[in-house]
Amino acid sequence: MSAPARPVHGSGSLVHGTGHGPAHGTRSGYMRGFVLSIILTAIPFWLVMADVFDSKLKTDIVIMSFAVVQIFVHMIYFLHLNMKSEGGWTFLALIFTLTLVIITLVGSIWVMYHMDQNMMPMSPNEALHKP
Repeated sequence: MSAPARPVHGSGSLVHGTGHGPAHGTRSGYMRGFVLSIILTAIPFWLVMADVFDSKLKTDIVIMSFAVVQIFVHMIYFLHLNMKSEGGWTFLALIFTLTLVIITLVGSIWVMYHMDQNMMPMSPNEALHKP
């Protein structure tokens, strides 16, 4: 009778058996993630190159939406983050981090937009004589 398979420290694989630890995905899972990533990159590229939308703002919003979806595809298929890993704490920490990043980005864009709108305009003559 052999000893039970146990993970090697830091490798995530098993000493005996198939070699797939709990953190590894399947080939089909990686291929699904890869194909989704290609699609989620090609569609925004096509939207910009074909000039599909009349509004630049609409194009930007659609591209950012595809980027957010692609982030989730990478997290699920390549980083293997889900509600099951480590009792869901990894996923909750990720959600908290994303919330802070979104608040920081939206706040920065909001401040820059309002500063741009509220700055006093300068005439060309004033701009020439400014030190």
